[in-house]
Amino acid sequence: MPVIKSKFSPSFPFKNGHLSTMYRSIFMKESHNYKRKRITTWDNDFIDLDFSKVNSSKLVVLIHGLEGSSTSKYILAAASELNKAGYDTVSFNLRGCSGEDNLLLPTYHSGKTEDLDFVISYLIENYFYDKIMVVGYSLGGNITLKYFGEHVKTISDKVSCGVAISVPVDLASSSKTMGTSKNKIYMYKFLRSLRKKILIKTQKHPDYKLNINKLLKSKTFKEFDGLYTAPVSGFSGPEDYWEKASSKPYLTSIKKPVLLITSKDDPFLAEECYPFEEAKKSNYFYLEVTKHGGHVGFISSFFIKKNRWLENRILQFIKDNG
Repeated sequence: MPVIKSKFSPSFPFKNGHLSTMYRSIFMKESHNYKRKRITTWDNDFIDLDFSKVNSSKLVVLIHGLEGSSTSKYILAAASELNKAGYDTVSFNLRGCSGEDNLLLPTYHSGKTEDLDFVISYLIENYFYDKIMVVGYSLGGNITLKYFGEHVKTISDKVSCGVAISVPVDLASSSKTMGTSKNKIYMYKFLRSLRKKILIKTQKHPDYKLNINKLLKSKTFKEFDGLYTAPVSGFSGPEDYWEKASSKPYLTSIKKPVLLITSKDDPFLAEECYPFEEAKKSNYFYLEVTKHGGHVGFISSFFIKKNRWLENRILQFIKDNG
């Protein structure tokens, strides 16, 4: 019954979920020493991988969230701390998120585990790492969890464990929660970024017929996913996409150590996104729910050096299971 009692206890201001959610991206300063490798996919597209190496025999794959990238603050923080602890990292930019639009009309989505499977196979075939671990955040965490459950029969022995943070494991309920008034600021930011990318695609792919007026007026994930994500990715509609892309149904199939870290005050998540029953039934899927932390926040103090609880927790699990 791997439900872990969390010891995370932030100072008073960071007991507010919205402050915890926004603080990292606005105020934290992070740097990187990436070296980029562009790889060609099986469908004639490309994926950009950003390596940060310390000559380790172990590699951690980092996967960002919706409209993030290898330069997202939480990715940079993880890469920095993992490097200090002696691990190489590779930050996996999902298609269209590396600063350059991908070549095909479809891009990434919450359940696109085939890209992660392809990247891991590429890493195993072209590098000499003894162990590979996967750490995913939010949307990237959903891909991580789904990958470990969906590919359970084919996953390489070199892939030892995974960690997922702040994951909408039930996409339908999370999408509904994101559409509420309390999340208007977040939705505005996400949809503004997504709309810009899709408008570029309409110019590059003139055969793609999109109702641009509806796109510009979209205010929820249901509207956006119905217009773009679902139809271009082969789903019949947003509900079909959410059902098939959600990681929750795959959690009990996981057969390697995987930890989900999530917070009860995460403004993005509905009650259905806290899979206690799945963790209780599993010997491999671990769940740690903090009382505070927001969405991919877990900030505990205004002092930067004290704001590494999340990274230290990831590192501890990887050391124990990697």
